[in-house]
Amino acid sequence: MEVGSSDDADLQAVLDAVWGAAGVRGCYGHRDREPEEQEAVPCSVVSLEEFGQLLGRVRLPSGELVVCEVTAVRGGDDSGDWLDLGVPLSALRQAGVTFEDGPYHRSAAADDWLAVIGLDAFRRAPFSLGLVGWSVSGLADAGTLDGVLPAKRGMGYLLPGGGGLRYGAVND
Repeated sequence: MEVGSSDDADLQAVLDAVWGAAGVRGCYGHRDREPEEQEAVPCSVVSLEEFGQLLGRVRLPSGELVVCEVTAVRGGDDSGDWLDLGVPLSALRQAGVTFEDGPYHRSAAADDWLAVIGLDAFRRAPFSLGLVGWSVSGLADAGTLDGVLPAKRGMGYLLPGGGGLRYGAVND
């Protein structure tokens, strides 16, 4: 999600919104340890910067509890921040999520689930743009799109406009 600024308070608001919308359980900083083997950390920008990522567990629509990860790309003075929510492909496969053939690990079910999380998060803390798919962070930006969904979409788009958020699913 393109946060739209480099302000810590804005990034924290979107982090809180995503964490809540996804129903993430726990918050941990070490990816090399199981949650039971480490102390929980605050779900905060400070923790995100300290550990480089925040980890938790999220329930997929199938009911499976899997690991998830949130990372941030800080834009600094040149551009706004990005916040990324992801579930490892191995966790999705283990949970029985199927993917289309091809190099991009597409799953309409996973994309739709992530889009719903984005739609709910946007109601809690608006952001400039959401991208849905495998390794799509930063592949488009709100300024370039200027409120217009691409006609052909190799990734999903969550684009603000008209007082709400529109979801344009993959169609290419």
